[in-house]
Amino acid sequence: MPMRSMWKGAVSFGLVSIPVNLYVATESRSVTFHQVHAEDGGRVQTKRVCSVDGAEVPYHDIAKGHETADGTVVVLTDEDFATLQVPSTKAVDVLEFVPLEAVDPIYFDKTYFLEPQKGGIKPYLLLRDALHKSGHVAVAKIALRQRESLALLRVHADCLVLSTMLWPDEVRAPDFAFLREDAPPVRDAELAMAGSLIDSMSDEVFDPRQYQDTYRLQLEALIDRKVAGKEAVTPPTADDTGGTVIDLMSALTASIEASRRTREGSGAEPTTAPAAKKAPVAKAAATKAAAKKTPAAKKTPATKAASTKAPATKAAASKKAAATQA
Repeated sequence: MPMRSMWKGAVSFGLVSIPVNLYVATESRSVTFHQVHAEDGGRVQTKRVCSVDGAEVPYHDIAKGHETADGTVVVLTDEDFATLQVPSTKAVDVLEFVPLEAVDPIYFDKTYFLEPQKGGIKPYLLLRDALHKSGHVAVAKIALRQRESLALLRVHADCLVLSTMLWPDEVRAPDFAFLREDAPPVRDAELAMAGSLIDSMSDEVFDPRQYQDTYRLQLEALIDRKVAGKEAVTPPTADDTGGTVIDLMSALTASIEASRRTREGSGAEPTTAPAAKKAPVAKAAATKAAAKKTPAAKKTPATKAASTKAPATKAAASKKAAATQA
C-alpha cells in the first residue's frame, strides 16, 4: 500500500528552503479489537450524549471544551482556534545543530519521513549529506494537527527523517523515595561482575530483526484457533520468582554463564568478559576484578583490601570467579 503524505511544507535553515512532503514513518502491528456483545458478537455502539440535557449530540454541534481548576468549562470553536498564530504551520524551522548523543531519547515522540518535492531534491540532498558528514542533527520546530512541537532532523536509510519531541515541561521528574534515602553500597566486585555481564551480552551493532513480538504472535495464533473452531490452549504456569531475595554475586555469575551458553548455542562468537571492545572502562574494571579473585593475584594490595572488606566472602568469590573463567 503506497504511503500517503499527511503534511506539505518546507524545511528552512538559514536562507535555504526545501519543499517537502511528510509521511508517517512507523505503523502499529498490534491486533485490534472492537467492543462486542459477548452473546451474539454484535458491535457495541457509543452514542454522544450531553450530560446536561441527556440529548444525543450530532457531530457538527460538538466543540472543544477546557475545564479550569474551579470547574468552569471554557468552550472553544474552530473560529477561536483560527485566531491563533503558529509561525511553523507550513515550515520546519531549523533552530540549531547538535550531536545526536546530546539529546536524551526520553524526549522522542513520533517519527516521520521527509520526501523532497519537485525542485527541492538538490537542497534536500545537500542537507542530508551535510548532516551525515557532520554527525549532527538539526533541532527544529514544526506544527502538526494544531500543536507546535520541537523536532529533530536526522538521516536514516539515505532519507531525512523528522522526530517530534516532547517539551521539557512534559517530561516528569522522577520522584522516588530511594533517591532521597541512603542507598546500600555497591561493592567493587559486584560492579566489576555486572560490567562482565554487560560485556558478555554486548554486540557491535543493533539488529532489531532478531527480536519479535511474541505476545502478538501468540494472540494471532489464538485467533486462528478460534476461527478453526478449536479451543484455546493454556500454557503451563511458569515458576514465579518475583520478590525472591537472591545472592547478587551468584545471580551475576549464573547470568554470565547463561549468556555464554546462549552465544555458543547460536553459533555466535562467545564474548569473554575482559575482551569486550565496546566498553574499555568496563573492560578495565573486569580485568581488575579478575586480578583480585585469581589465586595468582592473592598477594596484591587490591586483593588484600578486598579481603579486608569482606573476609567472609573471599573464598566464595574466588570460587565463583574461577568458575566464571572456566
